[in-house]
Amino acid sequence: MDQAVSREKESQAIHMLRKGLATGFPIMLGYLPIALTYGVLARQTGLSLVELTMMSGLVYAGASQFMAVNMIAVSASAMEIIIATFVLNFRHFVMSLSFMNRLRNVERKWRLPLSLGLTDESFAVSAFHPKEANQKNGAYFYLGIFVMAYFSWVSGSLLGGVLGDVIPANLSQSMGIALYAMFIGLLVPSVKKNLRVGLIAVIAMLINFACVEIGMSSGWAIVVGTILGGAAGIFLLKEEVE
Repeated sequence: MDQAVSREKESQAIHMLRKGLATGFPIMLGYLPIALTYGVLARQTGLSLVELTMMSGLVYAGASQFMAVNMIAVSASAMEIIIATFVLNFRHFVMSLSFMNRLRNVERKWRLPLSLGLTDESFAVSAFHPKEANQKNGAYFYLGIFVMAYFSWVSGSLLGGVLGDVIPANLSQSMGIALYAMFIGLLVPSVKKNLRVGLIAVIAMLINFACVEIGMSSGWAIVVGTILGGAAGIFLLKEEVE
């Protein structure tokens, strides 16, 4: 009897895991080309295959990794990169709180591991599947989504690093536009909903430009522009919060 129950639980867990992997497949399709681009740029910047792959495995934040590579290219200090990454990724605190609230019925042992797999895309996809959190072995569903996304990002980064040693330098340098294209892609949907978001971005850009003009390093200029631009958003978006 116990063996039958155990097999049933295992079967249910495998079913939920497969369902999660299938749900996360579109994320993989979106991650691979971006991860390849990151790998190529990181390799051309001077990072080794181990370094760029470890960055994807440990940092696991596309926008921050692109920014870090750009800051490394301009010889920014480690502290500048760490602070800029922290500020850019601060939104993950809010996403984690929201996600943990959704997992109230999931065993506590699953919550911390699952929270480490959150990205903008995996958070958005999981938000469309709230009922799985209340199902038996529902944690395996979210695990499947996160594993699919994580594996595709890390493996794509590694492959991009390998290609960075093969493709012509002119082609790899032209891929630097991906950094700006990605940030614009993240910004445009928000601007469509609220033009004030675009104004915040312009303010941050002008602050960054002013800081560079007065002699501040590119790394600290990014940090100051991001912080002060975000602070401007507190006042510009105050009415919506209220």
